[in-house]
Amino acid sequence: MAHDATRGERRPLLGQEEAPAGGLWAAFEGRKAACAAVLLVEILERAAFFGIISNLVLYLNSSNFNWGGPQASQAALLFLGASYLLSPVGGWLADVYLGRYWTITLSFLLYLVSACLLPVTAYSDGRLLLCGELPAYTLQHPCRNHSRECQQSAPGHYCAPVMYTGLLLLALGISSVKANLTPFGADQVTDRGRDATRRFFNWFYWSINIGAVISLLVVAFIQQNIDFFIGYTIPAACVALALLVFITAAPTFITKPPTGSQVSTMLRLACRGSCRGQAHLTRPSTLQADTQGPDVLPDSKSQPRAPSPQEDLANFQVMAKILPVLLTFIPYWMVYFQMQSTYYLQGLHLFIPNIFQQNSTGSSYTFPDAWLLLANVVVLLVLVPLKDRVIDPFLMKRKLLPSALKRMALGMFFGLASILVAGVLETERLQYIKNNQTISQRIGEDMYFAAPLPIWWQIPQYLLIGISEIFASIPGLEFAYSEAPKSMQGAIMGLFFFISGVGSLLGSGLLTLLSVPEHGWMHCPKDFGNINNCHMDYYFFLLAGIQTVTCMLFLWISVRYERHQQQPPNVCGSCVGREGD
Repeated sequence: MAHDATRGERRPLLGQEEAPAGGLWAAFEGRKAACAAVLLVEILERAAFFGIISNLVLYLNSSNFNWGGPQASQAALLFLGASYLLSPVGGWLADVYLGRYWTITLSFLLYLVSACLLPVTAYSDGRLLLCGELPAYTLQHPCRNHSRECQQSAPGHYCAPVMYTGLLLLALGISSVKANLTPFGADQVTDRGRDATRRFFNWFYWSINIGAVISLLVVAFIQQNIDFFIGYTIPAACVALALLVFITAAPTFITKPPTGSQVSTMLRLACRGSCRGQAHLTRPSTLQADTQGPDVLPDSKSQPRAPSPQEDLANFQVMAKILPVLLTFIPYWMVYFQMQSTYYLQGLHLFIPNIFQQNSTGSSYTFPDAWLLLANVVVLLVLVPLKDRVIDPFLMKRKLLPSALKRMALGMFFGLASILVAGVLETERLQYIKNNQTISQRIGEDMYFAAPLPIWWQIPQYLLIGISEIFASIPGLEFAYSEAPKSMQGAIMGLFFFISGVGSLLGSGLLTLLSVPEHGWMHCPKDFGNINNCHMDYYFFLLAGIQTVTCMLFLWISVRYERHQQQPPNVCGSCVGREGD
């Protein structure tokens, strides 16, 4: 290994030559092993993540726990939100103390330990040990009619403290890996130019979806049709293998030491700017006093080169421009995460066909509801390579490739189309329920009463949300990494995922608000474990309205941002760029 004396970086002795111009692998020449290891780790980690989340609603809604449908969806949204919301913790830890390599390693250890909770609770003796006895009540199946005699009260959330604690610890490990593995992979190729970085993000996202395909085809099927214990043991094994690959590949990695985080400095500058006015921000003496205060973490003297006051101000100005762009992503994430919660719940109440015979008695396996996510995934697997190798080069040669912000805006509109299609389908589904046109179907060990509409009607909404990812999420990652000051890349990437979590939690909070008794659209007292007396279509249309307003706001903010970027910098415009010299 070689060490860069000026930056404290550790680089492999081989493969340090500059990348030649050429195709995909030419851009990664000399870094193939490191990139391949990062992409393999991402495939395994995403296989674990999708194995955990894909059937979490069904798991909590099953007879193992007997949580209601809306309550199980809220828990899934909370877990999804926390797995993104906690990302700044991992980003800050890497920037300040451990560096990305060791933060990822320790986060995988936490991930592995907490992932073992799910197979333990799926096993009856493990559930008894951790949660105690299931409350003694007789769970009735959902009502097919609307009579008063059919009304029943939902039981308490069995094992809720254990499950929520375990899911939050799991979310902390996932979020820390997420915040650091993405920029760590980009670190392997960032000196090869912006095109190499863009291509890395394309293939990184492609790897995410390879992991999703593996998990959905195998793990989701096992969980729904065979056994939750086996189905949740596989994700834990994937995490263990990912950790092993990451540690084994360490000699091939470019690793960077912690360089300190300027988050506290940015907060003080923001506070001073709001309290005393912009004029005070531009005074070097004031900045010098601020950045040398005792509350800066870590002590700037311990770093290879502490940022100057002018660099602090330049970084603050960059942050002030980036933040509004990222905040307008929140409603998009509110829509996006419905794919793994309310879209899934909607699918449980559509006709799900059998796919092949289970045994000689004639019983069959049912089509896994989570397999509808494959529609989303297949779009990404097909379009990402096509976009990287054909569409983007074609547009670049003609100087027609849209900016990251324009692609993000387009992605938001596709997300809006997805939630509108889901709302229309739910309205149609409820018409069948209102006319008492229902069918009973057994999913796992539980009975659901569904509309006779085939589950294939959900495919358009999954396809649209998949297309939205290509145009919103991938350019969003690229934007967050490329626009962030060098000393704050970990924190900014963490902020990007944090905002994703805010969107998921707001979606969960809105669902909770709409589940209040008497007048809540998602309050279903007559239909425990089901949504046939709910108005989930109203919830979808409300999200669509919020997203429509946000699309307009994002277009306005992005136009202002790009216009401002075209103007010459007025305060130490080259400071940020010198950090990477």
